[in-house]
Amino acid sequence: MIGFVQTALIYIVPFLIVLGVVVTVHELGHFLAARWLGTKIDQFSIGFGRPIAQWRDRQGVQWRVGWLPLGGFVRFAGDDNAASVPDNDDLEALRRDLVTREGEGALGQYFHFKPIWQRAVITAAGPFANFLLAIVVFAGLLMVMGEPSQSARIARVEANTPAARAGLMPGDVILAGEGRPIKTPDAVKQLIVLRSGVPTDFTVDRGGRILDVVVTPERGDVVDGLGRVQRLGRIGIAFADSPVRFERVGPVGALLGGVERTGDVITTTVFYIGRMLSGRETADQLSGPLGMAQISGELTKQNVEVAPDMNAFVRNGVLTILVLVANISVGIGFLNLLPIPVLDGGHLLFYAYEALARRPLAAKVQAAGYRVGLALVLGLMLFATWNDLQRLRVFNLFGGLFS
Repeated sequence: MIGFVQTALIYIVPFLIVLGVVVTVHELGHFLAARWLGTKIDQFSIGFGRPIAQWRDRQGVQWRVGWLPLGGFVRFAGDDNAASVPDNDDLEALRRDLVTREGEGALGQYFHFKPIWQRAVITAAGPFANFLLAIVVFAGLLMVMGEPSQSARIARVEANTPAARAGLMPGDVILAGEGRPIKTPDAVKQLIVLRSGVPTDFTVDRGGRILDVVVTPERGDVVDGLGRVQRLGRIGIAFADSPVRFERVGPVGALLGGVERTGDVITTTVFYIGRMLSGRETADQLSGPLGMAQISGELTKQNVEVAPDMNAFVRNGVLTILVLVANISVGIGFLNLLPIPVLDGGHLLFYAYEALARRPLAAKVQAAGYRVGLALVLGLMLFATWNDLQRLRVFNLFGGLFS
């Protein structure tokens, strides 16, 4: 029993906190944009399934918290089908009913009778709220902690590796990679892990001489920050230990840094997806809820092990959760903008068609699109869960039980 409680506190609770914050902000983006544009809202829900808490505010919105905290939704008045973009017949029937019950002037309060640009703003507000959350968190961390700076000095170059073949030497200090300043050794690792087979430009300082070196990472075993061994890009170098300095950052610099970090996560995600679709990168890095729970749990365990007292544990725990919130929020925002029906990007795709054709897409086409989109999303989730189970060695466990 004690072991279960410890596991829940380390793995489940941090994951639910992170997911709850990210999902709530996403749905609040839709909600606030809808309120700003005068849209009538029936329900705001965090989580699915039977409610464990619910109440109604003065505007008539029912707020609820479902028992399954793996998502959420905003239900607009008149939103009674899965597509949320009815065809002409549905719209006319809904219009007649509303005019009969509430009068012609009430139509402007309903989502489906809003101008296309307003529906698009409300739909896009969820993902962009996630991006804004990430920017705020990254900026806040920069203001509180400062910009980390550590010399990327090479201590060792392994024989017969990309670094050795490119001419990198012990004592070289890496100043830039692909034209961007390198401020820490971790920045080098983050640059090369997804660039197997891609020539990468580095600028190095060799005893006062500035040199340009092109290194092509190769796939090999890489130990990540959680101690997991993965097959990723590597060049065969080890960095010298050096002190980490934190440079103070003002509000404007922190905000720009938050935007830059959010953009870096999006750029890395797009780069990875492009390489994966072209067959130059494996899909092993895709993670689902189990993978996110594992990462949050492992980071929490590391925090428990290194924190000297309760104050340090709480402080490090908050920082860990904030970093996870920022990164996962960017991922959720990006995922929802993909042009797949059932996601926000799919709705935006339908609105684009409606704007060009001057009529909604036919209900049958929408229904087929949503079935395909749902299948794609469920397939992606199943594949990501398969990856998570393999990382957790669940199949090895069951194999051992029956061997």
